[in-house]
Amino acid sequence: MNYQDEFRDSRIVKGIAAHIAELAAKAGRTMTFMEVCGTHTMAIYQYGLRGLLPPQVRLISGPGCPVCVTPAGYVDKAVAYSRLSGVIVATFGDMLRVPGSSSSLMEERARGADVRVVYSPLDAVKLAERNRDRCVIFLGVGFETTTPTVAGSIISAQQLGLANYFVLGSHRTIPKPMEVLTADPELGLDGYICPAHVSAIIGADAYRPLAEQFNIPCVVTGFEPTDVMQGVQMLVRQVVERVSRVEIQYSRVVKPEGNRKACEVLEEVFEPSDAEWRGIGVIPGSGLAIREKYAAFDAERAVSVRVEPLREHAGCRCGDILRGKITPADCPLFAKGCTPEAPVGACMVSSEGTCAAAYKYGI
Repeated sequence: MNYQDEFRDSRIVKGIAAHIAELAAKAGRTMTFMEVCGTHTMAIYQYGLRGLLPPQVRLISGPGCPVCVTPAGYVDKAVAYSRLSGVIVATFGDMLRVPGSSSSLMEERARGADVRVVYSPLDAVKLAERNRDRCVIFLGVGFETTTPTVAGSIISAQQLGLANYFVLGSHRTIPKPMEVLTADPELGLDGYICPAHVSAIIGADAYRPLAEQFNIPCVVTGFEPTDVMQGVQMLVRQVVERVSRVEIQYSRVVKPEGNRKACEVLEEVFEPSDAEWRGIGVIPGSGLAIREKYAAFDAERAVSVRVEPLREHAGCRCGDILRGKITPADCPLFAKGCTPEAPVGACMVSSEGTCAAAYKYGI
């Protein structure tokens, strides 16, 4: 297929679905597959792909939204920084409306805080270059997809001699939480639709230990309807054949080795660290912290701030949704006390959140 329309051709999608049904009948049991990418979650809801699958194939959403898995304490710290005199907080748009304990960045901006939406970390570096008399704190939230660009921004700031550019990091890596979820007997996972954006950086080989040690099939899949359905087809085939390997459906973008240059830049600036995931807890080695040699650009080490005590909404079930334990419809706040206009949890805020997808396209 050469054109986008072909990747969305309903006849092709339904043909793949029919073949999935044939394969699934041979398995003789229900199979549960999890996607760990928010863009996949959106595509599955947008194109109604669950409704095309046979009853034996169940898709659930995992912690694939970086904004959603960012703990509430991080939001509180970002809000605290925005309240400091002489500080510019630079962020991607998804973080603006994520609720903290008592406020959000959007609310602080309405009260006069200098909170600016940028489209790349280098935009934040340019802000710092133009405002050398002020601190510019960039909110570095993301998986391996965006972390190399944040690393590049720190290197650029160093080269420019900027002493006023800082990063408040909340960077996470995907393979570690996949191990945690695989080991959860309640989920009973049979395979993963692996994230395409992340895999373009770290490569499909990053999931090989998962497949080999936990005997769980992994398929790196693209985002169009035919991509996702073909990825499911490949997973079902592995289950039927009783094999566990890493396959690449999205071969037009993802390679086994990934993007080595991006990984080199990432490793130059960041090192593995323990990290807290909303709804999952602290996962050893799943975060990326700024190395000591670049500590001058680490907001937490360079700019002190007092953060309010953490208070989370008791009724929010974001954590359970991120672990695949429940669907948005199972949360008592969904589409009632929690909507995109008045979100209670991060899963309803982000454009990659499961609740936002379910609300926009229907359960």
